[in-house]
Amino acid sequence: MAGRELLLLRHGIAEARAPLPPLDPHEARRRDAARCLTERGRQRTRAVLQRLVALGLAGDRLLTSPLQRARETAVLAVEAGLAPALELAPALEPDADPLPLLQLPARRLILVGHEPDLSGLASLLIGAPEGQLVLRKAGALLIALTAAPERPAGRLRLLLSPRALGV
Repeated sequence: MAGRELLLLRHGIAEARAPLPPLDPHEARRRDAARCLTERGRQRTRAVLQRLVALGLAGDRLLTSPLQRARETAVLAVEAGLAPALELAPALEPDADPLPLLQLPARRLILVGHEPDLSGLASLLIGAPEGQLVLRKAGALLIALTAAPERPAGRLRLLLSPRALGV
């Protein structure tokens, strides 16, 4: 599909990790997965999403990490008109492999997830050294995807923090 783009959106500000005594690793993952957006996080994320829609950055397909804070961000994105619907994608969980998602049909694919996974994906696609890109909470990154038979690749078009969007 020619002219494809990828919009990466990091979830908004979420509840802090609770300082806990050492837990069973499964319990720690369950608690982390259940962290919600804060009220400030919801407000800021709504404002960012409105700006993204105003900039014409809506997509035709949105996939989100199943973790609560990312799902809440994705719901707000759909409500703002950034995408028509959301789909859960376990490949967007922390430390998962999102590369297969790039094969899905969409002119502008939106992925909602976590750091450092999203900036790591962006770095891989544009050939930047890992750690050079940082995606702020509720920040967005737009990549123009290029045809690369051996591996997906792209060009960085936008890297937008909430502050850069005036939020």
